[in-house]
Amino acid sequence: MHKEAFKITYSNKNYLYLSIAIFATLLVTLGTISQFIFFSPGFVFYIPQDSVFSFGLIVAISVLSGIVASMSIYRMRLVKSGLKSGVGFFGSIIGAGAGACGCGPIGFSLVSALGTVGGTATAFLSNYETPLRLGSIAILGITYFISAKEITAKCKIVK
Repeated sequence: MHKEAFKITYSNKNYLYLSIAIFATLLVTLGTISQFIFFSPGFVFYIPQDSVFSFGLIVAISVLSGIVASMSIYRMRLVKSGLKSGVGFFGSIIGAGAGACGCGPIGFSLVSALGTVGGTATAFLSNYETPLRLGSIAILGITYFISAKEITAKCKIVK
């Protein structure tokens, strides 16, 4: 089922390019925000020993987001199902937002702009970053399996 869904979806190269673009964009953005990638004096890529798991979660979210987004768009066009099949985007947003506000200049600007509410949101996202990313991976995984099942079922009917 999964090989067939990949083969059907990525038979059109545009969906492959879309997956790669989403993966690269999320990986660079989240890597920069989580302070794994630096552009300041030059391009530096550094993963501390205690952050390997966090970086692995970022990579998993980036890969799954690229796959799920392209498969969801293919499924929406195939089935004409509208936003019902866009649940995977929710998982991508949770995963991207989980680490975006917790550290660095984004956290400080959120606190100064929103005051107490911003401080509470920053503390919540910092403390529950890993569970939120794991939940995001679960949502993306479920969406992937639903998309793969529906794509293979609909393509058998169409053929």
